[in-house]
Amino acid sequence: MSKTPRKSIVASFGLLSAELESEEPAAPEPVAAPSPAPTTRVAAGVIGAAHRAIDDIRAERDRLRAIVEAGGASIHDLDPKIIDPSPFPDRLPDDDASDFQTLKRSIETEGQKVPVQVRKHPSAAGRYQIVYGHRRWRAALELGQPVRAIEVDMTDHDLVVAQGIENASRQDLSWIERALFASRMDDAGIRPRDIYAALSIEDAELARMRSVYRSVPGDVIEAIGRAPKIGRPRWLDLAKTISGSSGALEAVRRALSKASDRIENSDQRFQQALNAVKSSPSPRGGAVTLSDNEGKALGAYIASAKDVRISGEGELGAAFLKFIQEELPALAERFSRQRNKG
Repeated sequence: MSKTPRKSIVASFGLLSAELESEEPAAPEPVAAPSPAPTTRVAAGVIGAAHRAIDDIRAERDRLRAIVEAGGASIHDLDPKIIDPSPFPDRLPDDDASDFQTLKRSIETEGQKVPVQVRKHPSAAGRYQIVYGHRRWRAALELGQPVRAIEVDMTDHDLVVAQGIENASRQDLSWIERALFASRMDDAGIRPRDIYAALSIEDAELARMRSVYRSVPGDVIEAIGRAPKIGRPRWLDLAKTISGSSGALEAVRRALSKASDRIENSDQRFQQALNAVKSSPSPRGGAVTLSDNEGKALGAYIASAKDVRISGEGELGAAFLKFIQEELPALAERFSRQRNKG
């Protein structure tokens, strides 16, 4: 067997540190039980937030590697037209297509250096499904050239876990993309412990992800998009607001429908959705979000019977506060004119 498939499989397991990978022998050998590493070293350098035992991580990796090796994985040049995407998509459409165009040009001029991984389609003879490498497959499809692929034998369960482990090493997936992938693993009946391993998370984080994707429907998440600058706290805020009001979800859908014609940035679409359900002060005097007509956040204000407190967000918010200060004399004058008319 060529070493190329083996290397690409090993490299995909983002849960393991480079140090752990270096412990593997250079040539295939009978698998021996790995000696346990010190507990403190494992928790800090290998598992990180997942806090899974090192033996469980190694067993998961070795099990998936055994699938590849026992199944006689080999490299083929395949027609990309006979390959279908994974039944468990892990990406949302990107606002900026420049990265993909760069990858496409690289494959066109220098060739495809890293194979994708595929399995035989479980229900369509003569076709394949992507395990991972969707962007390389799509580039080959658009270029009209064969795609280099490693064929492995995997069940749905093994595919989704392998795909998730590969995703764990990628830095460009947004929080909601990871949560959406957890949702698809949940729907596929993947055990929670395998979801923890696939996404390198612990049970508390999965609980937070579930609170979002069970409150915010998939069509709303997809309408918003990747939202790379929107992290967990703001998604939790949106989910809590939607689940706490009977009309909030419909308000979000209306706002996104209007925003789709003039807002292309997914971060701005998220803000537009949040604004739709946070547009009036709460009975307890909660902060009201302020944004411009493109959905860009300016800041927030809190109003009471005696005062109004306005805060700015980022450089745009600072400029907005300066604008308010400059406009205050004119506002006072307008107030006096209107009052005198009354």
